[in-house]
Amino acid sequence: MAKAAMDTLQLSCIQIAIALLLLTQAKSTTEDTSPLHPNDTSISCIADERSALLAFRAGLSDPANLLSSWKGNDCCRWKGVYCSNRTSNVVRLDLRGPYCKNGDQTQVLAGNISSSLLGLKYLRHLDLSCNRFDKIQIPEFIGSLHKLRYLDLSMSMFIGRIPPQLGNLSNLQYLDLETYSYTSVDSSFHSDTYSTDITWLSQLTSVEHLDMTGVNLSTIVHWLPVMNMLPTLKFLCLRACQLRGSPDSLQFSNLTSLETLDISGNDFQKRCTPNWFWDLTSLKHLDISNNGFYGPFPDVIGNMTSIVELVLSRNNLVGMIPSSMKNLCNLERLLSFGNNINGNITELFHRLPSCSWNKLQDLFLPISNLTGSLPTTMVKSFSNLSRLYLSHNKLTGHVPQWIGELTKLTTLALDSNKLDGVIDEGHLSRLDMLKELTLSDNSIAITVSPTWVPPFSLNWIGLRSCQLGPRFPTWLQWQTHVVSLDVSNTSINDMVPDWFWIAASSVVFLNIRNNQITGVLPSTMEFMRAEAMDFSSNQLGGSIPKLPINITYLDLSRNNLVGPLPLDFGAPRLRTLVLYDNIISGAIPSSLCKLESLRLLDLSRNNLNGSITDCLVNETGTNMTGLSITNLSLRDNNLSGGFPSLLQKCPRLIVLDLGHNQFSGALPAWIGEKLSSLSFLRLRSNMFHGHIPVELTMLVKLQYLDLAYNNISGSIPRFMLNCTCMMQTRFNTNGLQNAFSSRVLADENELVDYTENLTVLTKGQERLYTGEIIYMVNLDLSCNSLTGAIPAEISTLVALKSLNLSWNNFKGNIPENIGALIQVESLDLSHNELSGEIPSSLSALTSLSRLNLSYNNLGGKIPTGNQLQTLEDQASIYVGNPSLCGPPLSRRCPHPEPIPGENDGDASDDLVSFFLAMGSGYVMGLWVVFCTFLFKRRWRVLWYLLCDSLYDWVYVHVAVTWSSFRGKING
Repeated sequence: MAKAAMDTLQLSCIQIAIALLLLTQAKSTTEDTSPLHPNDTSISCIADERSALLAFRAGLSDPANLLSSWKGNDCCRWKGVYCSNRTSNVVRLDLRGPYCKNGDQTQVLAGNISSSLLGLKYLRHLDLSCNRFDKIQIPEFIGSLHKLRYLDLSMSMFIGRIPPQLGNLSNLQYLDLETYSYTSVDSSFHSDTYSTDITWLSQLTSVEHLDMTGVNLSTIVHWLPVMNMLPTLKFLCLRACQLRGSPDSLQFSNLTSLETLDISGNDFQKRCTPNWFWDLTSLKHLDISNNGFYGPFPDVIGNMTSIVELVLSRNNLVGMIPSSMKNLCNLERLLSFGNNINGNITELFHRLPSCSWNKLQDLFLPISNLTGSLPTTMVKSFSNLSRLYLSHNKLTGHVPQWIGELTKLTTLALDSNKLDGVIDEGHLSRLDMLKELTLSDNSIAITVSPTWVPPFSLNWIGLRSCQLGPRFPTWLQWQTHVVSLDVSNTSINDMVPDWFWIAASSVVFLNIRNNQITGVLPSTMEFMRAEAMDFSSNQLGGSIPKLPINITYLDLSRNNLVGPLPLDFGAPRLRTLVLYDNIISGAIPSSLCKLESLRLLDLSRNNLNGSITDCLVNETGTNMTGLSITNLSLRDNNLSGGFPSLLQKCPRLIVLDLGHNQFSGALPAWIGEKLSSLSFLRLRSNMFHGHIPVELTMLVKLQYLDLAYNNISGSIPRFMLNCTCMMQTRFNTNGLQNAFSSRVLADENELVDYTENLTVLTKGQERLYTGEIIYMVNLDLSCNSLTGAIPAEISTLVALKSLNLSWNNFKGNIPENIGALIQVESLDLSHNELSGEIPSSLSALTSLSRLNLSYNNLGGKIPTGNQLQTLEDQASIYVGNPSLCGPPLSRRCPHPEPIPGENDGDASDDLVSFFLAMGSGYVMGLWVVFCTFLFKRRWRVLWYLLCDSLYDWVYVHVAVTWSSFRGKING
């Protein structure tokens, strides 16, 4: 008994000892990972580790001096350095940069990562994320920091291969290697890091969080079995990894702890079901968006009863969501942007799980082809809904009053539907938490009392094309924290109140275009926060004040602005300035040269006058080297002087329109060298003279050239052979499109849009072109004094849609191969001195809709066929050419004299044809008779009887006649 008692006591002591040991280890672990409190002066760092940190810092580039605190002996008090309270060892190094939050590329660390970090032998936490190590690979030596449990290298612009040595970090619980970037040309995604073998991941048996967003894994086929070897994994993100295959199933799944799975942005291109992830019923967050999945929404969704967030956006799923979704009693967020649900909105609401109505926070279903009207009544169980996003669907009817009961709503987006009716205070008065209200492009009238004070403070207001007017909506004065405000095309016919400029002073994107707003721009405009403003198509008057310092886009076109342009624009970041259709006068100031970021400038249809002065020096007193402008339109003004020498400093110029001014002098030879990027050049209706410079042969990108209505002489230089864009039926229009358009996007909605409105003289009339001008290939040299022959090489410009050489002094023949211009729609060669016959190849121009060859010296027969017979008013095409003959003219062409023997062959052919026809008819007649007798027995009998009777009659008459004849001879 005593022995048993002693054994029990001994066992208890052992248990107590083990418990104390475990407690000590836990305490040690806690102490090792806890950071030093800033006020704790009892801890000082270890000298070797301080040296390691200083060596590490020496390899870094720190332009913002973020590590300015790294001085003195106590490294445990340095920024981002955390030491153990027990051992003083550095256990955590947190140097996460601010780049991911504010995008400021100057407030980051760069340079090299020194292997001196290996001196931090007890380092458990390393965070170098959100910096810019954009020229180095992830160092292999990091794999030797064996005690690491946390490693974050995300968003730091590393390049190259992910080192497989990271697999040596067997204690790692958190690994984030996220990286991605976008090209500057087309905004397409590309990856800077890659891995061709991810088997090293299987060694991270303790990892719970794994994020490899943007890492190029396109060569990895069997990626899922590797992930399946990580049983502790709770978070897995493989977004935009260029994965190709998604297996149907896993035979044995070890991912039983997985709670978050994000495989969005890959290229699986397969049916949505079967797929392995539908079997992970413990998932709480699933994102399979933008993967090319197709087919109906799968019923197996209903098996994922733990799901909290389900993201299915940007696939090709079709049909109504399945009724099995009623099983998802934990659902809080449903995102299905861009799928084709193609069903009634009321039915969709009924299929949402009623057991989670009081949990649902986010319903994001834009561009889903939803139809019908919002239900007039809705249960109050949607009490926690914070985002209702149903924009870009086909919803009809009124906005129901129950919207106003969603008191936790922060986003209400119903824009781009077919909704109508009225929204009043009852819809809005209880939405205290509302931050975004977008109702644009509906037929909704917002009717509230002029004295109504809204309970919310909005950041985003989109009411484009709603009915707000005619008075200026006074409730906007209480919205003083708005980032984006769009009240364009809202029937406001009122003077802009002073309070509006105060409320709008904090707005970044401001759009009030296409109303009837009067008044003047505020003198305090320079203090506004705006980056993009569109005030076009109103009745604003007064002069243009100094602009906001941060503005990049400004459209004041189609107003009544007067006075000169400001001597100081005050907007160094301005990229787009649109001022056409105003009454602005005076000269173009030299301050324009200070806008070094300017890309698009449209001052057309104003009263500007005088010559354009060159930019001699900038603010610092140094010579100007070049402007960034790509589109310059000064047409329809009273500008004078020679071809502006300022343009020599615009090497990126793609579009230049100086038409309808009073410019004079000769075209300079430097156009071909200095403006080599020109695609669109219009100088019509000026007073330029002299020859067309041969140097224009250097403008290989030119696709639109208009020199009409000048006094240019000489012959056409044979430069057309070099105009590649006039010779190719397919060419890249991206450059020209970017030059003609300047869009500003706010969130996912286009806030302001400038597309050049351009009139082009073609097909005998002036036509308005907008976006399609980029496809217009035009050569117009009409109404000048050009001489000589039309070069035969002009037929190589097969991309031309309009060719106008009228009202010149061209002589000689029309080029024989003119029919090679297969895309030409308008061809005008009238009022010249052309002679010879009209080439028959003209009939090959199947796209031709207007032709004018009048008032020349053409002769001979007018060609016929194909498109030439369908042209309108055909007689006017050829008038003024007295030697032409044949249809459609009344003058007949004379018949040529026959040449002896020329038609003998034809007579023989006619005779042969006659005998062949006669013989065929004879045979056919006999064949008809034969077939009749073959099938009609009665007819055969009658025919033979007739033949017998006829034979007997003939025989008797012949015998009698012969006997009588013989008797006369003998007698």
